[in-house]
Amino acid sequence: MTMKPDKPGARAPLDRSGWIEAAIDVLAEQGVQGMRIEVLAKSFGVTKGSFYWHFKDRQDLINGVLETWRDGRIRDIDKQTVATPGRERAQLLHLIDVYGATRNRKGISIELAVREWARRDAQAAAIVEEVDSWRLECTRRLFVSRGVPDAEAKSRSLLLYAYVFGQSLMACERYDPAVGELKGWIAELIVEQQQP
Repeated sequence: MTMKPDKPGARAPLDRSGWIEAAIDVLAEQGVQGMRIEVLAKSFGVTKGSFYWHFKDRQDLINGVLETWRDGRIRDIDKQTVATPGRERAQLLHLIDVYGATRNRKGISIELAVREWARRDAQAAAIVEEVDSWRLECTRRLFVSRGVPDAEAKSRSLLLYAYVFGQSLMACERYDPAVGELKGWIAELIVEQQQP
């Protein structure tokens, strides 16, 4: 875990955001059941009193984790879907490349942990739904800007995310030596407009 202080016995300076980031790391590694105050405090080398200086209770921490994850995902998708007029196609291909990459294992682990949490918790499910709706809407707008009819833009947006998240969880490299070319072909298929 990245939460431990640099020197044994040294206390890491903690603030609310530090606790939240540490909890997100634990969430990625252990799931929501690992986000216990005692575990976090011990990992930081601090007392539980430090936690209660920044949070009312564990629910306050959970709210902070979910809000931080949501806000970060929305900021990221806003950044990734900004396109100069006429460059929407390139931006969509970039989006597929960025989100379909398996480089960011920590990000994938966090995404999976939040989604697993959402299967059992209504609050987490509502946050995941909000993020997914935002993602789909932002890409729908890119497709519409390319002249794709709205219904088709919605379908392509859903297909784009189903593909990037699905293939990012798979170990495709052994499937075909030219898996990079296959991924490029699939991305083109998702983005390219059909001629009437």
